[in-house]
Amino acid sequence: MRRRDVLELALAGSAWPSLAAWAGPARHKSHARLGRVVIVGAGYGGATTARYVRLLGAGRIEVILVDQNADFVSCPVSNRVLGGQRTLEQLTFGYDVLRQEHGVRFMRGRVTAIDADRSQIVVAGQRLSYDRLVVAPGIDFIYDDFPMLAKAQERIPHAWKAGPQTRNLQRQLATMRDGGVFTIVVPAQPYRCPPAPYERACQVAFYLKTHKPRSKVVVLDANPVITSKRALFERAWRDLYPGMIDYVPGSEPREVDVATKTVRTAFDTVKSDVLNVIPLQRAGRIAQQCGLANVERRWCEVDFLTYASKVVPRVHVIGDAIDAGLPKSAHMANAQAKVCARAIVDLMLGQAPDPAPAFANTCYSYVDDRQAMHISTLYRYDPATGSMRAEGSGILSGHPSAQEGRDADAWARQIWGDVLG
Repeated sequence: MRRRDVLELALAGSAWPSLAAWAGPARHKSHARLGRVVIVGAGYGGATTARYVRLLGAGRIEVILVDQNADFVSCPVSNRVLGGQRTLEQLTFGYDVLRQEHGVRFMRGRVTAIDADRSQIVVAGQRLSYDRLVVAPGIDFIYDDFPMLAKAQERIPHAWKAGPQTRNLQRQLATMRDGGVFTIVVPAQPYRCPPAPYERACQVAFYLKTHKPRSKVVVLDANPVITSKRALFERAWRDLYPGMIDYVPGSEPREVDVATKTVRTAFDTVKSDVLNVIPLQRAGRIAQQCGLANVERRWCEVDFLTYASKVVPRVHVIGDAIDAGLPKSAHMANAQAKVCARAIVDLMLGQAPDPAPAFANTCYSYVDDRQAMHISTLYRYDPATGSMRAEGSGILSGHPSAQEGRDADAWARQIWGDVLG
């Protein structure tokens, strides 16, 4: 693909392919009700699925969207809260348009069980029946090696789910002394949004350069190298923040002292003023509890034509929770949701799902208050392996720029509109 083509896909948000292309000609010949789809999790994947099942089903499918949170809070762009360019309120949206304009029913509550034999879920102590269930649980965290961190989130926040912890981490950064140390501990792959820890280092460094110039950022990375956009991040750190960011690869934590905010690795001991430990990750809690996470007891195996679970019938899983070898990103969850929504409508109509799904994934990273950079990749279904395969190595920015910063802002507005209607 030409660079221009991929950029157009990125700036079209995840609305590619067009809704008309997805719906196909004259798919619905009657107005009979087709059934009920229940969606657990109202993030990028779940909310998108709700909207597109209603659209592609021409209103004939009842959709109930269930989440324990009242609002949608965007993880993409949330690192900019640390840099001072955004507030958390600017990244928080309601589900009013999905309810009022698309007829999605929203139910607030925590799902505690899935009864696949009866096609029911248990939410807030009540049973809710479904014809098809979509589980979009996002991620949960693994604290097996450091159980003390599970109880120390106020002191050592991960801020890997945008919300109160983002505000907490920003507050700790703002009150840190000039000359202090802000340490980011990056987990081994796979984890949500591969470039995000390094973008966070940029945003923290930008804030410190502006307000506390004698301070340092230490990145302790359990991976052997920067996992995404390596050359671009290395260049940005060298050019924008010389001497401010210390990057230490292969630094898996061995011990964490909560009281002193000290991390010991195989090579060094780092004491911090602000410590940001991003834990190892796995599929969200409901996927663990209900047996959907069948790969290493961490991730969910699915059929990429429909996103149907390989272990629980009539249940589909999308987003960060799946075992795919694909980037765990908001754009990817949004794209998978559309494939899943179309497949569900096809199945409820008694039709065969699309045998050759394809979609693009784009990820922007901000390196300061104005400049950003991106990578865009096209993926197609490979029937020989039953997986989604990247076409080439993708299109990568030549360098960060203010124009790409504006493109990143446009991408965010576009995908928020696409997800929430």
